[in-house]
Order: sequence, then structure tokens, then C-alpha cells
Amino acid sequence: MEPDRDRVKRILVPTVDDWTQAGRVVARLAARHGYEKIGQGRLANDALIAMSGARMGATVITANERGFARLAEFRAFQWQVAVL
Repeated sequence: MEPDRDRVKRILVPTVDDWTQAGRVVARLAARHGYEKIGQGRLANDALIAMSGARMGATVITANERGFARLAEFRAFQWQVAVL
């Protein structure tokens, strides 16, 4: 059993719009920074998290400062680096 999920009673699932926006942002990032397919693939999940978080007005907490900073170049969302 996952006590945190049970307590909050919600799961954030990307919508079709989140997927679409994530794809556009990753494509623009690839064009600007010269990412190959592998680089784009590595950012795909982070882009989905960022777009979903932006839609909900949630702050994304991440250890991937570089990736999320680049995503934020193309789509505004709240994020901060996790303090480990």
C-alpha cells in the first residue's frame, strides 16, 4: 500500500494537451540545442511532468536542474531544485 497516495487521493495523469505541449517543447529544445533522438527521449518524461505540473499550478521538485531549466525556456512552469 502507498500511504501518501492513499492520503492525498489523487494521481496526476498527463492529458492529451500535456502530451502535445511536451512534444512541441522537446522539438523546439532539440532544434535550439542540437539534441539527437536520444537526447530528446531523455527529456520526454521530464517534459510531461513539467507540462502536467504547469496545468495544475503545481511546483515540480527535481534534481535535474539543467533539463528543467531548458524546458522552462519554452514553457513557463514552477519548479525548484531538490535539496538532497
